[in-house]
Amino acid sequence: MMIYGQLALVIASVFAGAAFYINFAEHPARMMLSAEAARTQWAPSYKRGFIMQASLAVVGAALAVLAWLHSEQLSWLVGGALLFANWPFTMLVIMPVNRRLLAGGLSDEETKTLLTRWNALHAIRTLLGVAATVAFLVSSL
Repeated sequence: MMIYGQLALVIASVFAGAAFYINFAEHPARMMLSAEAARTQWAPSYKRGFIMQASLAVVGAALAVLAWLHSEQLSWLVGGALLFANWPFTMLVIMPVNRRLLAGGLSDEETKTLLTRWNALHAIRTLLGVAATVAFLVSSL
């Protein structure tokens, strides 16, 4: 397997692992806080996580395209598309929830509802990362 594919696989694995951690460890712990404390903790966590995961999605997808160009294996493109799909999904589906949470001025019930919705939507990002990782793993066999 060429280096581009190996790097794409590593990056997709890091993306999926980080996303999984957020869904199954960080966010459930955050939800044990009061609504306002949970939202307050979520905001900087989201901003830092966005930078990291957005970068991983773009770099991993680019590496997948390079792997495809060198191997002509369509599965590299499939994995790259799955990883890159996090961008439009985040911008079109998750971003409205993010904006409402960042704006503040919400009741406790609204805050908890939005944070719960955010976690469910973020789980789709986790699944996209896992699917990309599997596609890259299959491509490397």
